[in-house]
Amino acid sequence: MHTHLSSPSREVVLGDDQPFCIIGERINPTGRKIFQEQLRADDLSRLAIDVAQQVEGGAMVLDVNMGVPLADEVELMVRAVTMIQGLTDLPLCIDSSVIEALDAGLATYQGKALVNSVTAEDDRMEAILPLVKRYGAAIIALPNDEFEIPLEPERRLELTRKIVQVATTRYAIAIEDILIDPLAMPIGADTSLVVRTIETIERIHEEFGLNMTLGASNVSFGMPDRAAIGATFLAMAMRAGLTSAIMDARSPQLVRAIKAADLLLDHDAWGASWIASHRAQQAALDS
Repeated sequence: MHTHLSSPSREVVLGDDQPFCIIGERINPTGRKIFQEQLRADDLSRLAIDVAQQVEGGAMVLDVNMGVPLADEVELMVRAVTMIQGLTDLPLCIDSSVIEALDAGLATYQGKALVNSVTAEDDRMEAILPLVKRYGAAIIALPNDEFEIPLEPERRLELTRKIVQVATTRYAIAIEDILIDPLAMPIGADTSLVVRTIETIERIHEEFGLNMTLGASNVSFGMPDRAAIGATFLAMAMRAGLTSAIMDARSPQLVRAIKAADLLLDHDAWGASWIASHRAQQAALDS
């Protein structure tokens, strides 16, 4: 199953026979005090740096979140989408919990965007899925509802079925435009959680063949040597059926692990991408 995202001049295809899609997460003020202050002061100059760094690191899609307390998120989203599309031709993921900001971002965006995100809560689906349909976007869906973030894969699968049923039948959204986030949770909180996430990925892949994404940094939160944990997890998850991740493309260890897994899973024909990447790295070291 293929999910197509696009800008006016570039298309990115997600699928279990495609190279893994790196969704750059850096354009987000969460946990970035200076960036928050800049945005509140109507200064978006930092976006150019973040875009350049994520593109250089290997991002294929850019997540755009403008959620800043005491700021006009709707206006910021419109300005950010416009500015970023002037800086890069990568497709964008419009990321907000504010319906008006999602609407404004999608209305501004040129191309087929990804929306981050919706849950299995009835009121959230009723608010967000019509926007996804109206703008012809794709959607990231999380299998949790107002009652729980379920730990058991079977419950996550039940909520996935609910989301798919509502999205495809009530709102006529194409099933290939639904990406599931299988809920990656911190290994430091409970060492069984990642095993359950991997099982969830396997079962969603087996039953629906849907593309999936997740926040790659969630797994290693609170643990030392986070890059090593994240790199290992991503390779395991790719084998189970994960096809993309929202992550910091500035992390060479994570990006190299993904590229190596693509090669080993036969998603990099004749190793062309791996060899080209190695040669570019060697050229940079020699210059």
